[in-house]
Amino acid sequence: MAGFVMQSLGCEVAALNTVNFSNHLGYGQARGTKVAAAEINDLYEGLKESYLDDFNMMLSGYLPGAASVEAMGAIARDLKGKAATKPGSFFWILDPVMGDNGKLYVEEDVVPAYKNLIKDADLILPNQFEAETLSGVKIVDMDTLKQAVTTLHERYRIPHIVVTSVSFPASGAERRLSIVGSTCTSAATPRIFGVSVPAIDCFFSGTGDMFAALLLVRFREAVSETPGLMDKEAWVSGDEVEATELPLARATEKVLASMHEVLTRTKVQRDEEIARYHATIEGGKEKDEKRLHLLVSKASEVRLVRNVDCLKNPVVQFKAGRV
Repeated sequence: MAGFVMQSLGCEVAALNTVNFSNHLGYGQARGTKVAAAEINDLYEGLKESYLDDFNMMLSGYLPGAASVEAMGAIARDLKGKAATKPGSFFWILDPVMGDNGKLYVEEDVVPAYKNLIKDADLILPNQFEAETLSGVKIVDMDTLKQAVTTLHERYRIPHIVVTSVSFPASGAERRLSIVGSTCTSAATPRIFGVSVPAIDCFFSGTGDMFAALLLVRFREAVSETPGLMDKEAWVSGDEVEATELPLARATEKVLASMHEVLTRTKVQRDEEIARYHATIEGGKEKDEKRLHLLVSKASEVRLVRNVDCLKNPVVQFKAGRV
């Protein structure tokens, strides 16, 4: 998911896979293996030996265990160390994939491994549960969300934060999701913005990876449009820049435009496929619950390849507001 998105938008990508699975886990079953930390280290050493480690950015996603998290962190620190004499020449986006909906789906030792690591990242992309886990703040409303973001800035000195999915109980007919981001000031205080989008009534797998990959490209693009910003440490805008005018806010708007277009089209095609299946059931074919679950999982696969135009040229509909 992430590799294709970045390549579609013009990036040269060296992908170090951390699992080799037959399919994503949204199917409820898969075969394959998790990549050991030693193999991750070995692959990176191979890149270095061939002088293929001249990277501008790094995106780290799902890692199966604490040892793998530490191996990935060592790679990021090595790349940041090489770029230390030229501020802004290397940028690390860390997606601390640990769980969702109140539950961990990694081993418990992954949590302290990430807490030890996030202080070195330039931008982190936790979901609501992961932001709670890293900050120690239970998020129940916008005030506690702001408290969690402030804690992450102050405690870990993280320059940029985007909480990728925030959902609070709300009255009203339309269910919406919020994406909340912040770039800290020179005093490590937050500049928080939010973008609200209509929720699509469907479970998609891989949207976190899609969001992260799109943001990598669009954030760099937005930063490059501000003279001199790419030469600043961690691409942190001056304190005079308002939250809604931050490059991170502009990038998030564009990312969500792409995602909403792709997922809306995917949902239409998904519903058509499921309707065709149910038509065969009505025709007398025996109903098979497992087959139906797997068919729905396949029908819900995000249609990236056929909708690459949405990645390249989205129409921005959802604007950032101050939180």
